[in-house]
Amino acid sequence: MTRAAKQTAEPRVRKDERISTRKAQPEGAVKGRRQALRPGSKVAPLAVVGTTDKLSGSRSVARTCAILRLIGRSGDEGVTLIDVAGATELPKSSAHRYLQVLEGEGFIERDLRSSRYRLGVGFMSLQSGHIDRLIQRTRPFLTRIRDQFDETVNLGMLVGHQIVYLDILESPRTMRLAARKGDTEGIHSTALGKVVAAKLPDRDVLELLRRTGMPRLTPYTITTPELLLQELQRVREAGYAIDDRENELEGRCVAVYVPGLNTPTAISLSGVASRLSMQNAHEVATTLRIAAIEISGKDLPPIQELRLRPTK
Repeated sequence: MTRAAKQTAEPRVRKDERISTRKAQPEGAVKGRRQALRPGSKVAPLAVVGTTDKLSGSRSVARTCAILRLIGRSGDEGVTLIDVAGATELPKSSAHRYLQVLEGEGFIERDLRSSRYRLGVGFMSLQSGHIDRLIQRTRPFLTRIRDQFDETVNLGMLVGHQIVYLDILESPRTMRLAARKGDTEGIHSTALGKVVAAKLPDRDVLELLRRTGMPRLTPYTITTPELLLQELQRVREAGYAIDDRENELEGRCVAVYVPGLNTPTAISLSGVASRLSMQNAHEVATTLRIAAIEISGKDLPPIQELRLRPTK
């Protein structure tokens, strides 16, 4: 915050304190000053609320709570930086720092296409209704695919800078691959991550990679941004992505993007590499595409052959 900003902020706090002495609030609540709605903003200004004298003395805590309430109330629509700055009466630079910290901790996520903020995996319990509806909506289609191939089927979503597994239907086979619900994975080593990343501009992919890095998980993991961007172009052309022993040495996975949802979401089928061959990937991708269309009601281009990554 600049020196000028600090000078203008202090009188506001003192005024709020004077208001609190004049007008008693239930349970010691202190209402901050409201300002006019900014042009083009759909979010009404919020008061920064403190419930005790100690909390009012920790304005950053109160503002953090106000930001989380604002984003939580926005639901799937999310809010912009301007919305947050206007609602909390913070300069945009200060509001952006609050949002950066909350995003880094996973409490909120930023949609890389619209730059709108929503609650993240840290507050997924607050979005349980939305997540539960998505799981219920996709479960019949995932069950059908699981039973058709006898392999594990997954539902994943990009939350912040990682893929989160929302639902997993495990293979009935004794030897199988299966993550756990709520597990997170990077975008560079998973089919779910690559097929979602393929929908993003390259600059946004590079920003995600800057945050997470590209750790080598197996000898086949892609570990440079240049190679991953080339891989994503092949994914865009084919309409599906493959994790060919890149995340688990004995595993292979095929994923297709689910269009038309509020958050970047994909479905995948994973299995032991000795059973799920590269030759079967096209058939699996075609089946996943049909399910993605049925889930979303949106059409997808026909599946094409995925050009394999050049080997050394």
